Amino acid sequence: MIAAASEVHELAPLAFRLGAEMGARRSELAALRWDKFVGDKVVVDGQIIVSTDADGVRAPRLRPTKTGSRRVVTLSPALVAMVQEARAKYGDVTTWLFTPDADPPNPDRIGWWWRRSRELAGIESRWRLHDLRHWSATQSIASGQDVRTVAHRLGRADPAMTLRVYAHAVERADEALAQILGSALDDRESL
Repeated sequence: MIAAASEVHELAPLAFRLGAEMGARRSELAALRWDKFVGDKVVVDGQIIVSTDADGVRAPRLRPTKTGSRRVVTLSPALVAMVQEARAKYGDVTTWLFTPDADPPNPDRIGWWWRRSRELAGIESRWRLHDLRHWSATQSIASGQDVRTVAHRLGRADPAMTLRVYAHAVERADEALAQILGSALDDRESL
């Protein structure tokens, strides 16, 4: 998918990798600005919403995140390198990651990149950009990360909601843990 994304737009692979690693919503990806990246961290404190103003003009506008919270997310070294490469090329052109314009980008741009990349990669149309968020949470929980950390990374105010939505990943992790604990006890009994 990421290889196909590079055929759609040079920044599409970055958008999808950010979405997968951060568990970010499409609107949060669109709101990312260069000044929000410091070292291996990114501050997520906004989203882009397309709304109509008092004059009837529809335009993308920066708003607080869905939960109104601010979170700091650590990025992998590979993703940091991708961000640095893009910043070297576009950091002086615009404040926004995903548009060369002064105005905020429309989240639909990233959605279009996803649909076109999915088509090029031959992936079924049922897979949505939002599924990167689900993948991120499921992989995190299944790998043994605690639900509170995963909820924070997703920008969820309530870890209990994360637990309800991703119960299947917790069950998988619990099954793996049963094997680990059983093996540890079996080894002790043989001593």
